[in-house]
Amino acid sequence: MNKQSIFRLTALASGMMVLPNAWAGVEGYASLNGGTTGGEGGQVVYATTGTEINEAMCNRASDDTPLIIYVTGTINHANTEKASGSCSTSDTAIQFKGVSNISLIGKGEALFDEIGIHLREASNIIIRDVHVRNVKKSGSPISNGGDSIGLEKNVHNVWIDHNELEASGGEKDGYDSLIDMKATVQYVTVSYNYLHHSGRGGLIGSSDNDTENTFITFHHNRYEDIDSRLPLLRHGTVHAYNNYYKNVSKSGMNPRIGGQIKAEHNVFENVQNPIGTFYTDDMGYWDISGNKFIDVTWLDNSTNHPAGPDPVSTTSISVPYSYDVDNADCVVSVVLATAGYDKDDAVSSGTCSTDSQASNASDQSTETGTEPADSSATDDSDSSATATSTKELGDNLSLNASSDGNGKSHGSYGDVRDGDITTYWAPKGKTGRVSIKWDSQQTINTLVITEASDFAEQITGWQVVNNDTGDVLATGTAAGTITFADVSLKKVNFVITSSSGKPTVAEFETYYAK
Repeated sequence: MNKQSIFRLTALASGMMVLPNAWAGVEGYASLNGGTTGGEGGQVVYATTGTEINEAMCNRASDDTPLIIYVTGTINHANTEKASGSCSTSDTAIQFKGVSNISLIGKGEALFDEIGIHLREASNIIIRDVHVRNVKKSGSPISNGGDSIGLEKNVHNVWIDHNELEASGGEKDGYDSLIDMKATVQYVTVSYNYLHHSGRGGLIGSSDNDTENTFITFHHNRYEDIDSRLPLLRHGTVHAYNNYYKNVSKSGMNPRIGGQIKAEHNVFENVQNPIGTFYTDDMGYWDISGNKFIDVTWLDNSTNHPAGPDPVSTTSISVPYSYDVDNADCVVSVVLATAGYDKDDAVSSGTCSTDSQASNASDQSTETGTEPADSSATDDSDSSATATSTKELGDNLSLNASSDGNGKSHGSYGDVRDGDITTYWAPKGKTGRVSIKWDSQQTINTLVITEASDFAEQITGWQVVNNDTGDVLATGTAAGTITFADVSLKKVNFVITSSSGKPTVAEFETYYAK
C-alpha cells in the first residue's frame, strides 16, 4: 500500500464509528433474515480511487469486520488495481467477494465510470448514493458482465438505495443490465434509485434452472427510457410498490415460470405491456392493486400474455413485513423528490410527502425531474404573473443562499444567483434542474427566472418543486415571473421539463412578496 493510501485509511478514518440515523430503517425484504446494517459500528474510511476501495476491504482484520467506505470523485479502470488480504478484489470491477458487513456510500459526487459493482458470496452489504454509468460487457473497457450492479452466487441481505444507474444503450451497444440477481440471491431491497437509458433494467434468475432467487423488494424507484426487464423474474417472489415507470418500449414487470410479483400503487406512463408474462408461455403470476396506468399499451400475441387492458390479479401474495404505501396519485412527485444519488437521502413519509434524512447531504443532485406536472400543481406563470404587480417583491433571497443541480454543460450553479445576467447555467441536455437552498427555513411565494440573452425563450416547460416535501408548487411553459401560495422551505427546485433549444438560467431569483 502506498503512503497516500495509508494516510487515508488511518489519519482520515475516525476509529470505530456507528452509521448515522439515515442508514436505519431499511424497508422490505432486506429488513428480514437478520436485517441489513452494512458496516454499522465499523471503521470509517474515505476513498477517492478504486484501489483505495479495494485496500480498505483487504486491510480489515477479517472478511466480516464491519467497514464503512465513503467514496468521493470518479472511480474508473485507470485508478482501480487489485489489493490482497482479507478479500478477493479485481481491477476490472469493484468486487465484494466472500465478504460481509460493508457499506459503500457516496459522499459529494461518487461516479463509477464504466466500472461496475459486483457482489459474489457476500452478505449484509449497503450500496448507497453512488452514480454508476456505462458499464460494458463488450467493447472497451469491459466490466462486471455489463451490469451496473451485479449480485451473483449466494448473496443475501443487500440494500441498494438512493443511487443512479444508467447506460447509453442496449446489448447491441455493449451493455447488459442495471441490476442483475442470479445464482441464489435473497433478501434484497432496491429503493429510491434512478435507473435510466438502458436496454435492460434487470433480471432475477438467469435461466429457467436458476430457481433460488427470491424475496426482493423494489420501492420508490424511478425507471425511465428502458426497454424491458423491470424486472424479468423467474421462480421467486417480488414486492414492487410506489415505483414510477416512464417510457418503457417493450415490457415492464415480467414474472414467468412460476415467479410471482405483488405490484401495488405504482405509476406506469407511456409503457408497453406494464405487467404480464412475456416472450414465453411459461406463466408467472401477479397480485396487483392501486396502480395507475397513463398512456400504456397492452400488446397480446402468441408469446405475450399481458395483465391488461383490464388488469386483474392471478394470485394473492402476503408480505411478512410492515411498510407504508403512498397513494398512486402522488407517486410521481414523491419519487422525483427522492429517487437518485445524493438527494439528502430524502424518503417518503408514506403520506404523500417526504422526509429529508440529510446525514449524507452535499452540494449535488436532489432531483432529476423531467416529468409532466402532477395534479397537485398550482397555476402556471402565464396565469399568475399579473398578481405580482400589486405586491412589492422585497429582497432577492437567492443572493444569500447556495445552489446545486443535476448536471451542467455550461457555467456553474452559482451563476444563477450572482446578480449578473451575463453569466448562466445550462443543463447537459434539454431538461434539467437547478435549485436554491438555505441553511434555515425561508418563506417564499415568487420566483423570477431569467434566461441568458443569447438563448431567450428556449424553455418551453417547467415545474417549481418544494424539495422538502416533493410538492409541485407551479408549472408553466415560459420563463419569467412565477407566483404561488406562501410556502416555507429550505430548498426550491426549478425543473426544466422541455425546451426548444438550449435551455439556460441566468438568474434564479426568489422573493417573499408582500
